[in-house]
Amino acid sequence: MNKARNAAHAEESAEVEVLFAEAAKFDLIAKKIQASLGRMKNGDQPLKDAMKPISSSTQSLQVMNSNIDKILESIDKMLGPSEDKGREERIIRAGPEKVGLPDYLASLKRIERSLEQMSSTNLRVNQQTIGDFNELLGEGNNRLQSLFRSILSEKLHPVEPLHYLTKEIPFPVIKQEKATKLGMIDSFLSSTTARDASYSSRESLSIRIYAEIRGAYLSGSLHNLSAASISTSKRKASDEIYRQGTSGIGTYAQGLEGIFSAEFGNISAIFSRDNWGVAFDATCRKAMAEFAKTLRELNMHIKQNLATDCFLAYEILEIVTSIGYRLDQLSGQLKLPFADALKPIKENAKSSLAELIEDVRRRVSSMQTLPADGSAIPFTTDVMNRMQTMIMYPQSLGSLMASVGDGNWNSLAAVNASSNTNSSTSLPSLKSIDVGADDSQLLAHYIVDTIETLLTSLDAKSRSILKNKFVSGVFMANNVAVIERMIRSSDLSTVLGNAAHKVETWRKRGTSAYLDSWREPCSALMDVQYTSRHARPPSGNNGLIDSAAVIKQLGSKDKETIKEKFKSFNTSFDELSARHNKGLQMEREVRSQLAREVAAMIEPLYARFWDRYHEIDKGKGKYVKYDKGNLAAVLASLG
Repeated sequence: MNKARNAAHAEESAEVEVLFAEAAKFDLIAKKIQASLGRMKNGDQPLKDAMKPISSSTQSLQVMNSNIDKILESIDKMLGPSEDKGREERIIRAGPEKVGLPDYLASLKRIERSLEQMSSTNLRVNQQTIGDFNELLGEGNNRLQSLFRSILSEKLHPVEPLHYLTKEIPFPVIKQEKATKLGMIDSFLSSTTARDASYSSRESLSIRIYAEIRGAYLSGSLHNLSAASISTSKRKASDEIYRQGTSGIGTYAQGLEGIFSAEFGNISAIFSRDNWGVAFDATCRKAMAEFAKTLRELNMHIKQNLATDCFLAYEILEIVTSIGYRLDQLSGQLKLPFADALKPIKENAKSSLAELIEDVRRRVSSMQTLPADGSAIPFTTDVMNRMQTMIMYPQSLGSLMASVGDGNWNSLAAVNASSNTNSSTSLPSLKSIDVGADDSQLLAHYIVDTIETLLTSLDAKSRSILKNKFVSGVFMANNVAVIERMIRSSDLSTVLGNAAHKVETWRKRGTSAYLDSWREPCSALMDVQYTSRHARPPSGNNGLIDSAAVIKQLGSKDKETIKEKFKSFNTSFDELSARHNKGLQMEREVRSQLAREVAAMIEPLYARFWDRYHEIDKGKGKYVKYDKGNLAAVLASLG
């Protein structure tokens, strides 16, 4: 047992000794490796020192090589335009019609870029090429301008606006294909490099060309309407009031609005949004100048015939103000041109308010005679025709009267003062175009003031010429009847409203003056009764007065007085009745109304007088010409 154990122990010891021997070998190898690493570390520094100069030189060469490449690239770029000059020259010389507009514009843009590059280098070698390219660019611009003109002028002739207005069809516009080409050309010509210093800074070359060609087209198309406006406005009798719509100015304005609106559509399709207003203003300038000239000529005609043609001024104000407002809303332009064109018309129209009232005073004052039969004068109808015509223009008159001030139209000096104070070169706002309650009241006040002026003047004139209240009263009643009839038969009744009752006052005055003459027969029917002398007059079976008993109680002197009263009444009544029926010319409503008034005055008095005293001639009719029935019949015949 022990021997076996010792043998195993000896074997393990031998293995341990072998392991220690191997470990010693590895330690030796490790020391050798460490020594080799130390030697390699010490030998690397000289190598690094030797490589530093070589690395620095290599980096310098790389930078230099990069710079050389850039220089060569720049040289290639600078020499490139010179090499491409031949190609661009062929395109430019050929023209846009042959090579096509897109290719032509692309060539011009390449020339622009090349010029920009060469100009930035300032190399002497490029100066000749720069000069050549500038020449090509100038020629290209000229050819584009010629093409722009050519496209605009192609098949362009003035149109007849009436054709489009009567058929209610839109005015012609530039076709889309042409508009696209024109827009491409404008885009290039409007650039900074294409702008010519001799032109306005607000208008590019393309806008100037467009305004020149299309402006002539607009002016030519509207020329006939301008001439027609003048001729139609003057074609009437000198004393005839202007009738609404007679002048061609309304058609002219409609044509102008239609063709201007179509032109704004063309401009919107061709030019950039920033240039719409400038282009539209420049294009319409010539046509607007012609329109303003037409209004000035019409204004001279209105001024010379203000009493009859002021209504044309009102019509122009309403039409042109509305059109100017709509075009300004569309384009943001033409506000001032329209306002300037309307200014003389507006001032004339404003002064006409006082002039019409003054004309009434002047015309009545100059009358040397009045109708002896008391008939209404034609001038009353003329004045009311003016008023009926005036209410056709509520918009323009509302604005004018508001600027003058309520009642100031009675004085020409006050109107002129308001014109100086309220002078304006702007179109009315949309709010001022609408007619409000205040404006309607102002118009009603003006009409009432005009009627008051007419009736006051006629009353004074009738007193001085006719002198007889009988005729004067009929004269005033007739004129009032004409006024009331013309108010009722037109929109004047709506405009005046409650203000119409002021005319009623004048009717009552005329009636009162007429009835003054009938007071004479009325006075003959007045008797004096002395109740202390006589007993109450006896009555018949029906409670009526017994005329025979009354006469029996009278003394001889009283009887003679009653006889004279009957005779006086008969004479006066017959004379006035005859004059009423044959000597005076009355309006139908005046005759019937005055007859009622006379009957209401005479009949009760005569009935009472007849009841008491008709037995004065015992029915012989020597003194008592009329019984109550006969008198009522005569009075009824007065109507």
